Amino acid sequence: MPPLISTTALLLVSNVFMTFAWYAHLKDLKDKPWWIAALISWGIALMEYLFQVPANRIGYQGGIGLAQLKILQEVITLGVFVPFAILYMGEKPRLDFVWAGLCLTGAVYFIFRGGMGGK
Repeated sequence: MPPLISTTALLLVSNVFMTFAWYAHLKDLKDKPWWIAALISWGIALMEYLFQVPANRIGYQGGIGLAQLKILQEVITLGVFVPFAILYMGEKPRLDFVWAGLCLTGAVYFIFRGGMGGK
């Protein structure tokens, strides 16, 4: 499998765990002390790292530049966060989500226009 595909897939899974670790406690554990939320979030974050670390290694060793990995991560984060915010947390969809997505689309263009590795 090409490094860009496997890296993207692993980062997608990683971001699902990351989003839940960072934000689900605001809804699900709001009546618990913060330290309980932190311990549970750390457990979820461990799962995030079990996907994120191999994703970045595969990508970097496969010729994806460091800045490209970061922009790819940010695009995936927004792609996971928006549905999470709307469907799980009950946030109202906002036009700002679209504008942020367009800005990241521009970032992807600029960071990948020189090819893999950013050269």
